[in-house]
Amino acid sequence: MKRNIVIATVAAAALIGGGTVAAYASGDDDGAATQRQSSVRVADDRDDDTVEVRDEATAAKVTDADAIAAALKHTPGTAVSADLDDDGADVWEVSVVMGDGSDHDVRVSATTGKILGAQRDDDDDNDGREDLAALKGASVDAREAAEAVAGKGTVTEVDLDDDGPGAWSVETTKGEWQVDLRTGKVTQDHDDRDGDDD
Repeated sequence: MKRNIVIATVAAAALIGGGTVAAYASGDDDGAATQRQSSVRVADDRDDDTVEVRDEATAAKVTDADAIAAALKHTPGTAVSADLDDDGADVWEVSVVMGDGSDHDVRVSATTGKILGAQRDDDDDNDGREDLAALKGASVDAREAAEAVAGKGTVTEVDLDDDGPGAWSVETTKGEWQVDLRTGKVTQDHDDRDGDDD
């Protein structure tokens, strides 16, 4: 009877945890313990890209805020976004806008914090100037927004939200958040949850 309870408990733990569980159960009536290993894999319905980014974010040693600071030291300007590259390269991609409105993409190692490269984005649009205009009068920058949300999961992306009132949109491994540009107030972004896009 005890053996069945232990096995049922281990099976439930394996289903909840979604991983490999080693279980010890009584093998015979004499009480001699035998080791049994159960490898239970639970399929989930999470998007593979989401799982990959979460895994990379967990492995990253350099935070989003640190990557932004490194990028700005290399390329002085205003950081308008930072994104953990989801191609397995362990790289933060930080977008910096210079005073003249030109965009620069700075790649920062997520493991060492070193600059891996920087290049000017030569698109003929006015995104950089628009971003600077949207940030006029802001008291919270991208690095501060990332730090404000860091307690709500590992930050994987911070971006200037151009869909609504002035805010930073910050994605973490546990959800999406809005950080007010002027007050720094953090609120959960209910509009971007799965299934609410329609």
